Amino acid sequence: MLQELSIKNFAIIDDLQIEFSDGLTILSGETGAGKSVIINAVNLLLGSKASAKLIRTGSETAELEALFHLLPESKVYGIIKGYGYDASEELLIRRIISTSSRHRIYINGSLATIQALKSITENLASISGQHAHQGLLKEEQHLLILDQFGGLMQLRSEVYKCFHQLIPLVEKLKNFTAIKNRQTEHVELLKFQQKEIVKASIAYREDLALEQEILRLKNGELLYQTVHDIIEEFYSSKGAIIERLVEAKKRLEKACLIDPELSPKTENIIDVTFKIEEVVEELGIYQKSIRIDKNRLEDAQTRLDTLQRLKRKYGGSLESVHAHLETIDRELSRIENISGKIEETEARLLKLHDKLAGLAVKLSMKRKQAAEILSKKIEKELATLQMSQTKFHVLLQPIPATAQTENILTTENRSITETGIDRAIFMIAPNIGETVKALSAIASGGELSRVVLALKAILAKTESVETVVFDEVDAGIGGSTAEVVGKKLSSLARRHQIICITHLPQIAKFGEHHFRISKDVLHGRTRTTIKPVNEKERINEIARMLGGEKITPATLNHAREMLQKT
Repeated sequence: MLQELSIKNFAIIDDLQIEFSDGLTILSGETGAGKSVIINAVNLLLGSKASAKLIRTGSETAELEALFHLLPESKVYGIIKGYGYDASEELLIRRIISTSSRHRIYINGSLATIQALKSITENLASISGQHAHQGLLKEEQHLLILDQFGGLMQLRSEVYKCFHQLIPLVEKLKNFTAIKNRQTEHVELLKFQQKEIVKASIAYREDLALEQEILRLKNGELLYQTVHDIIEEFYSSKGAIIERLVEAKKRLEKACLIDPELSPKTENIIDVTFKIEEVVEELGIYQKSIRIDKNRLEDAQTRLDTLQRLKRKYGGSLESVHAHLETIDRELSRIENISGKIEETEARLLKLHDKLAGLAVKLSMKRKQAAEILSKKIEKELATLQMSQTKFHVLLQPIPATAQTENILTTENRSITETGIDRAIFMIAPNIGETVKALSAIASGGELSRVVLALKAILAKTESVETVVFDEVDAGIGGSTAEVVGKKLSSLARRHQIICITHLPQIAKFGEHHFRISKDVLHGRTRTTIKPVNEKERINEIARMLGGEKITPATLNHAREMLQKT
């Protein structure tokens, strides 16, 4: 039950607090006083989209708060605990709307998401206003109302869940089938590429080795001559370096007999001589390895050209060529298994389809039963709302399969959707002798208001929400019809907390609690205020609703009489 509502810096509301009680609460006031603003605030607290445009001019933020009383055994209590918020017999919802668009939501003092807020409030309160009237003209809402009335939401949820398990498999099967359809051409290409790479027998960093080999082969004569000349200089030519070093060593050895300090220098010359001999030996070995082979040069260049072509074709390096080969192997393996995957997916689809079709048919049968009962109940409720001759029929129609419908999404030549195999249309004939036609085609504003109220009265026994807000329930009605609407609201208030915004005294007189909404100007700013009316003020408010701005003794007496006869 809604206990308190606080609104600050919201539209034309400066600072407003309302305390609510159970039963039927009436909110009345002149047109433009701010009643719709209060409804917008409640909608935001129930999870509607916030906008910085709603902030009162001159303010940075708007703050909305609602305090609800909960029963520990209620569904909402369990949902709050499920989200990890503090659960108690009081639920405080707070929304802060900021000009910076950094809006915030708090549930019992903890930051919350809009998803969490909607999940909690959908079982907490509902608003029946212009949206409900417009929604009743949309046929997709008719099926939802029927399922709510029939207690079929769990079964509908199972259909929805099964449907959305099946859809990804349908897409998966399409992908597998598409792969298989282009498999022959694709496999031929992959196998050609695989054969081309495998046949090349590429060694690790082979391209670099070939480049170096080709460079040596092209310059073989230069390398040979260079090494030959160096060996000559060291060893073979007249006055070769080795000979001169040997001669220098002999002379130093004689000198050492005179001065032993020259011995280390002699040993160094010996070391140098040995090292040069090693270098010359290595150069000789290298000289023998030098190849001047035009055939080998051509072979190496041909091999390098092959590698370069593969590199250009498959990624720019030998590493990328190897990686492409691995990709081909995986792809061929996957394609080889595609037939098995198609069979496996088809089997899963068939199993899910049978389950979905069974659930959808079961739901359809239960809908037919619920439709008959709902039709009679609505006629009965409308009779109490001065529409006693009205014929009302919930028409269930199958959704026909079309050429575009996937076979797996059909049963008995009917399409299966996430809501089942039916569509529902509310049919009405308000006058005797007329045939029933779609509600959206013929219902007037007053008739729509009463159908909405009749539905609310029926669904009140199945809905878990404790608080229901009615706005525009008096649209298109007046006189004695308004009186019966007031009685209906009073009846609903025995099971729910009812908050009703109305312009009609015939409805307002049934209120157990009555607030007057008005606007005034303070310090050059328009503001909306709301306050409970006492007995005398209530008579004056009813009189105003009866006679407008000019209240006469006659309208006061009429107002007093109306309240006494309630």
